[in-house]
Amino acid sequence: MTGWVYILQCSDGTYYTGSTNNMELRLAEHENGEGSVYTINRLPIKMVYCEECQNILDAFLREKQVQGWSRKKKEALIQGDANSLPKFSVAYKDKNI
Repeated sequence: MTGWVYILQCSDGTYYTGSTNNMELRLAEHENGEGSVYTINRLPIKMVYCEECQNILDAFLREKQVQGWSRKKKEALIQGDANSLPKFSVAYKDKNI
């Protein structure tokens, strides 16, 4: 069964990353205040990124990966800027400042 990882932009400008095996139902749950506690308090939400995965386990693992990313790296993913992703993976201590 196909899985999905998605990023929502909340009304306060923050991002919420989740995964599901039914994208339409999950988005409706978020929009109706039945989603996560995080999004319930930040309605309305807007889907800004969605990625199809082979199965729900792969989607869950990808969700956890993206959740650990910085805001700038998530925004590069949202904008489809794959070339910038490695740049935002450099640890702060390793940057040449």
